Amino acid sequence: MSGRFLLAIDQGTSSSRTVIYDHAATVVSSAQQEFPQVYPEPGWVEHDPEAIWMSVQAVARQALAEAGATAADITGIGITNQRETTLIWDRKTGQCVHNAIVWQDRRTAAHCERLKSDGAESLVIEKTGLRLDPYFSATKIAWILDNVAGIRDRAVAGELAFGTVDSFLLWRLTGGRTHASDATNASRTLLFNIHTQEWDDELLELFDIPRQLLPDVLDSAAEFGESDDAMFGGVVPVLGMAGDQQAALIGQAGFEKGMTKSTYGTGCFVIANTGSDALRSDNKLLTTVASRIDGKVTYGLEGSVFVAGSAMQWLRDELRIIDSAPQSEDIAAATGIVDDVYVVPAFAGLGAPYWDPHARGAILGLSRGSGRDQIVTATLQAIAFQTRDLSNAMSDDGVTPSIIRVDGGMVGNDWFLQFLADILEIPVERPRNVESTVLGAASLAGLQSGVITSVSQIAELWERDALFEPAMTPERREHLLAGWADAVSRVGTDR
Repeated sequence: MSGRFLLAIDQGTSSSRTVIYDHAATVVSSAQQEFPQVYPEPGWVEHDPEAIWMSVQAVARQALAEAGATAADITGIGITNQRETTLIWDRKTGQCVHNAIVWQDRRTAAHCERLKSDGAESLVIEKTGLRLDPYFSATKIAWILDNVAGIRDRAVAGELAFGTVDSFLLWRLTGGRTHASDATNASRTLLFNIHTQEWDDELLELFDIPRQLLPDVLDSAAEFGESDDAMFGGVVPVLGMAGDQQAALIGQAGFEKGMTKSTYGTGCFVIANTGSDALRSDNKLLTTVASRIDGKVTYGLEGSVFVAGSAMQWLRDELRIIDSAPQSEDIAAATGIVDDVYVVPAFAGLGAPYWDPHARGAILGLSRGSGRDQIVTATLQAIAFQTRDLSNAMSDDGVTPSIIRVDGGMVGNDWFLQFLADILEIPVERPRNVESTVLGAASLAGLQSGVITSVSQIAELWERDALFEPAMTPERREHLLAGWADAVSRVGTDR
């Protein structure tokens, strides 16, 4: 082992970030950079792969410079990433054949519906723990193969590589020497059998995807290769990798069965640790790989809400009724709970437990007295209501946490967290370090390098910042939830 620091890359949906930690998990430096979103058609979301890569290089180098560090000072690199986002690139040049198709993209809804009508969803759920939905990678891969001229033939010939963002970054970091992913990211593709821990031939045939495209799948803490000299001016090993939500569970020290976290970033993602049990949901939640460390698989039960923090961006950038996301806290505190206006932010359809890709957003209950303050507050409330939907589904599946740990960009909003505790009817716990995702990536690299000796050591580093206890009356809560249920029923395509 050499070096003083761990370098963690967090490549998210709207920005890339690098955080450098010392071996006690204290932040030494950090840098973050937003990059453009591309919306070619309604419901389509893309990223320019080069914009992703340039932003990652920029923030990594900036964080190193601010830490006064060189490659020799870095013990290892951990990577965490937006999941399901799909890229295909040329193995010789490293250039992508199409923009990255983002997890929010809904262009393959009709493909998923055809497969459902053919009776394929039960097979998919059995093997992957996922559902047939445009959210996941497989139909995105198929779309690129079928819509970019000559690509399918090149894929069959072994000239191209598929990866989620983790694989793409690893390929670029290692100068094309490593084409790999980890089990958490692989488990989000619809192509990986979470029980055998292998790419599945029956699923590859179902989606018509050549095996030649696929990366090797390693543990979340593993020897992923070494960075190219040109990246950092020296060789640095890549030692950890996990999808962002699984990394957040690790950063929240969610290692015990039943421990649950909810991350509020672009979307909202709740994961409960179910241990060695790949618990199959009867309520349209997802069974996923929470981590694979030393060959041991830990499973999770997950609910995904597609729009959370991005609703705040919508208020800021499209409606232009707030100047910044933090402003929403002051507005909500002054306005108080809104009983009659409901915002359903189904900008990319509805995720769990509805799984309605055709639903679209709406503001309901407006009166002449409704204005900016009511819409902003109702948008915050909608994110809590969606979390309650996930919590109900988890409880029905037999997972009922007594407390929930939260992280992500929205959790600095005390008003929101108090409302969340009130709606969930359980305490909400905010950690001192709310950037759990990037901390989880660093922790994986620390485990592999030996800087961190066990997962229990990660748990010892976790500290509480604040606890929010439910205080709302049952009658008020039920009134609000009934209004929310009515609002959702009005935007769904099954209405």
